[in-house]
Amino acid sequence: MAVRSILTAENPLLRRKSKKVTHFGDGLRELVKDMFDSLHAVKGLGLAAPQIGILQRVFVAEIPAETDDEGREIAPAASYVLINPEIIRRDGEEEMEEGCLSVPGYRGMVKRATRVTVRGQDPHGKTVRHRGEDALAQVFQHELDHLDGVLYLDRLESPDKIWQLKPAETADAANE
Repeated sequence: MAVRSILTAENPLLRRKSKKVTHFGDGLRELVKDMFDSLHAVKGLGLAAPQIGILQRVFVAEIPAETDDEGREIAPAASYVLINPEIIRRDGEEEMEEGCLSVPGYRGMVKRATRVTVRGQDPHGKTVRHRGEDALAQVFQHELDHLDGVLYLDRLESPDKIWQLKPAETADAANE
């Protein structure tokens, strides 16, 4: 298990645009494994390579299983790996609460598309396409922003759209 440190907002690497991946080998697959290990260690929903100091167009996301009021699974957990992703369709728009592993202890309200279709490649270079709605659409957009050097802070419409979490909330917050 290789858990990597997550960079925080003041690190200038997070403001740089990532480079397209052109080599699909063992090194890339090891990076993806490390990204999932790092994501699990902090209990996040998504992680982009720039957040661990790697300026490549790679992100991972993991959505937990959805359960009903009695704890029965109604939608399975799902994991995603997207390399060289691009959004090819956006629908709807909603202001959503958002957090970020690189901006710990804060939340903000950001407008995002409510449905997106993303196209990219898997760790072997095969083209993949995923559709996301609501929280998954938000994660896809958030992580793709990281690949372009954009933080959710840049998408806030005004300073009153961000707040600091209380210590108890910080410990319980699920970060994107």
